[in-house]
Amino acid sequence: MLRRAGGGAGLLALAGLFQDTGLLVPAARALTLNPLAPVPSHFPARAKSVIWLFMNGGPSQVDTWDYKPELIKRDGKELEGFDKKTGFFTESIGPLMKSPFDWAQHGRSGTWVSDLFPHMARHVDKMAFLHSCHTESNNHSPALFMINTGTTRMGSPCVGSWMTYGLGSESRNLPAFVVMSDPLDRGLPKGQASNWGAGFLPSVYQGTWLRPKGDPIDNLKPPAGMGEAGQRAQLDLLAKLNRHHLPQSSAESELTARIESFELAYRMQTAAPEAFDIEHEPEHLKQLYGLDQKHCRHFAAQCLTARRMVERGVRFVQIYSGGMENQRSWDGHEDIVGNHRGFARETDQPIAGLLADLEQRGLLEETLVIWGGEFGRLPISQKSKNPGRDHNPHAFTYWLAGGGVKGGVHHGATDELGHKAAVDKVSVNDLHATILHLLGFEHERLTYFHNGRNFRLTDVAGEVVKQVLA
Repeated sequence: MLRRAGGGAGLLALAGLFQDTGLLVPAARALTLNPLAPVPSHFPARAKSVIWLFMNGGPSQVDTWDYKPELIKRDGKELEGFDKKTGFFTESIGPLMKSPFDWAQHGRSGTWVSDLFPHMARHVDKMAFLHSCHTESNNHSPALFMINTGTTRMGSPCVGSWMTYGLGSESRNLPAFVVMSDPLDRGLPKGQASNWGAGFLPSVYQGTWLRPKGDPIDNLKPPAGMGEAGQRAQLDLLAKLNRHHLPQSSAESELTARIESFELAYRMQTAAPEAFDIEHEPEHLKQLYGLDQKHCRHFAAQCLTARRMVERGVRFVQIYSGGMENQRSWDGHEDIVGNHRGFARETDQPIAGLLADLEQRGLLEETLVIWGGEFGRLPISQKSKNPGRDHNPHAFTYWLAGGGVKGGVHHGATDELGHKAAVDKVSVNDLHATILHLLGFEHERLTYFHNGRNFRLTDVAGEVVKQVLA
């Protein structure tokens, strides 16, 4: 009726109202041939991009950032009333075990940090700690899906996909969402590409995984014998045929995404090799990240690449430390000392270097840096030759830095033993709502219509943790 009456003036007025409230943006962009075109957020954002440093396997909160003097006092005693089903290995339950690492206070905030992180300890005044995080599963795969997608089941869009769907990309020549992982001999995280998949969103919003060795992406070089003019002509013909078919396509968004993916791949053949080339960075900067040290060279190169990515307009970068399971990740079931000491040594200096580099370039103010895993670990020991710790979904620590975060603050607390979140609990939905808020979104309004209803990252829950906002 609004379209037909009064020459369509009523529909124009309605469209104007929708534009003012942001409701028109997703539909309007869906009609373009560039689903990654930049679009405004709901309100002015503090962060333009995200670098998520994912410690895969579940780092122990009581051995990293959550200092527990009471655990020292009660070392070797039984934890009364402990539910054996909390962890994963119900037959290997030992007594309470104090942290085997030394602790000291750092920064103006007096933040307690274990000696695992001598480099990151210098940056605690940039960090906002969430000590009371908790999740819904004690198993890696569903916990990974939960922290990445907001649900324990595979098939939902991850945080990076929601972000690029909501904001588009500032770079026309690079992927909007990039993922990096450990060397392939350690394997990918459980669930593999589902952790950075677009789920029911158009596939153009999924993460682009970079190979840890060799060419990071397939087909970065043009086919042998194919000149630029010939390749351009092929793509133009392909785009013409696809656009002709587009009005008749029942999967319009997928076809639009496919058209854009061809064009992006073509543009990347020029832009990506330069963006991934860290060899021309100054020597002092390589040393800052630890590229001159064998034990952390791989992760250092990824952190430096992450900085180059956000500098060039990439929206979301996720770096996984740790592979498939157990000793190949932060999954310290056995020998918590050797496991955590090894992975901390690989990541500590590169992360500290990243924070320092972002700050001195003025990028930290607009880049949200996130550190954490899929769950925490129990304060009791897991029996083995060298004691470890089992999974703990009831308590873990995350920290955020940059991108509108208040540095040097601590939100929430676990109980005196670090067993369960006890004060100002932070759910995964709360964490996601806070991340989206820093990116300029009201998390309840960032939705996608699928299977008869609107879906969102935070499902039907989530509250912004305002105490960590600058």
